[in-house]
Amino acid sequence: MRPLSVSAVAVTALVALAAAAWAQHGVGGAGASGQQAAQACLAEFEQVVGEGRGFGLAFAADQNGYPGPMHVLELKERLTLSPEQEASARDLMHAMFAESRPASGRLLEAEAKLRRLFAGGGADEASVRAAVGEVERLRGEVRLVHLLTHLKTRALLSEAQRRIYHEARWGAPR
Repeated sequence: MRPLSVSAVAVTALVALAAAAWAQHGVGGAGASGQQAAQACLAEFEQVVGEGRGFGLAFAADQNGYPGPMHVLELKERLTLSPEQEASARDLMHAMFAESRPASGRLLEAEAKLRRLFAGGGADEASVRAAVGEVERLRGEVRLVHLLTHLKTRALLSEAQRRIYHEARWGAPR
């Protein structure tokens, strides 16, 4: 079975967040199912980000001709990667995960701290501003690692391979 692509995970996350928001505001009587969807989304986010993956943070690159190494490897047969290209993409992917994992762990802890702030009833403007600032600073660190890796991955592929990649991932020629 093929793992979900980042775009599929991101779409799932957006649907789950929308369900949770509707449930929070009483739309459609989603109630418990909205809470379950939100919890499932949170668990998926924590797993993916904890592994050092980007959870859609590099869409700006991927959608515009700068592929990521993980997806290049998923499409290696279709792209007819050479053994050297495959090895380089694998090296980039492992380096990206290794570099992003520490910041990803700190990001997950900062997100949990923000949730605890509200859950504990101690949220005020100053604490929320500080907590969100830390979350976004760490999200930026993780995002930068992924985006810079997309730059390096693009250089591994020929123009023809990049076109094939784009059609496979986004369904339209680039």
